[in-house]
Amino acid sequence: MRPVGAGAGEFGRPLPVVPPGERGATRIADRVVAKIASQAAREAVGKPADDANRPYADVVVAHDTARVRVHLELDYPTDIGARCAAVRRHVAERVGALVGMQVPEVAVHVERLHPAPGQGAARGRTR
Repeated sequence: MRPVGAGAGEFGRPLPVVPPGERGATRIADRVVAKIASQAAREAVGKPADDANRPYADVVVAHDTARVRVHLELDYPTDIGARCAAVRRHVAERVGALVGMQVPEVAVHVERLHPAPGQGAARGRTR
């Protein structure tokens, strides 16, 4: 019995080269892209408040394009616009780099603001 060599057919002939367009395609599930986007959002937000929920993402994938919606909670006071822009940028970069998809849209939904410890906690309500 002969060992099978790389690139050799049954009778020692080289295997035919199949053009890349005919080899098939790799499909990455939406939930995998959503997990990557969620992790990227966690990286961008940093350490959350003690009672904050972790960021999560919803993703819609069509062909080589992913549209991402990230839900997160932020500390208050903070520059909400700058933090959301940083999350958008980081999520788009990480999803693009790890999955190889275009990310034309990253919508960030801030679901809750957490007051910084000692800021209004003893006084009650914060405005």
